[in-house]
Amino acid sequence: MTAYKSGDPTTINRLYGRAKGKPLRVFQQSLIDNLLPRIAVPDEGPVTAESLFGRDCPLHFEIGFGGGEHLAFRADLLPDHGFIGAEPFLNGVAQALAHVDGDGGKNAQLGNVRIHHGDALEVLERIPDGALSFIYLLHPDPWPKARHAKRRMMNDGPVNMFAAKLKPGGELRFGTDHDVYLRHALMVMRRHTDQFEWLCEKPQDFQVRPSGWPQTRYEAKAREVYNHEVWYFRYRRR
Repeated sequence: MTAYKSGDPTTINRLYGRAKGKPLRVFQQSLIDNLLPRIAVPDEGPVTAESLFGRDCPLHFEIGFGGGEHLAFRADLLPDHGFIGAEPFLNGVAQALAHVDGDGGKNAQLGNVRIHHGDALEVLERIPDGALSFIYLLHPDPWPKARHAKRRMMNDGPVNMFAAKLKPGGELRFGTDHDVYLRHALMVMRRHTDQFEWLCEKPQDFQVRPSGWPQTRYEAKAREVYNHEVWYFRYRRR
């Protein structure tokens, strides 16, 4: 696996905000107590398709999955693929577990999802280089103040790690409704054109949500409550 410098602040400092919100409901706490231990990413050792799912399959990794809508949609769409989701916010983990469990019997349970409650980079570093087919980073915490810019997930340290973990032809998908983060991310990705090809030929390619990319509650809130524009980016690993 690729080694990363311990002094790189973008790979060792916390890149997320709060970890817990409102008290969990009884059903949500039951999912945390009973379902999460069964599908949690192990705390130690390499993270591979074989170790998680007992078979070789394409691996997807979602960083900060929020309420898990996108993670569950993609996992249901691609049942032969394996999905790893990392989220530090406990309430979001509980919501994602409800989706994995079948939303109270409304849907089939998802057997191709594994969840890490905590820092995504801790798990990502344990994934063998070239093992991932997709990485998703949708509406990350923007850390809008300049002094917090090093905390943004779209920084050189994490992007180098994304490049290492994606297989050639693998895809990084990034979405945001925050204009400061947008400009910052584009600046960072321009420094990584030797690693990533931006899949964009016209403005519509980043202004319209691609097929197979469902709207999350965060995106809906950005549009409906804050009247924000949303941008969608797809980068292919060279």
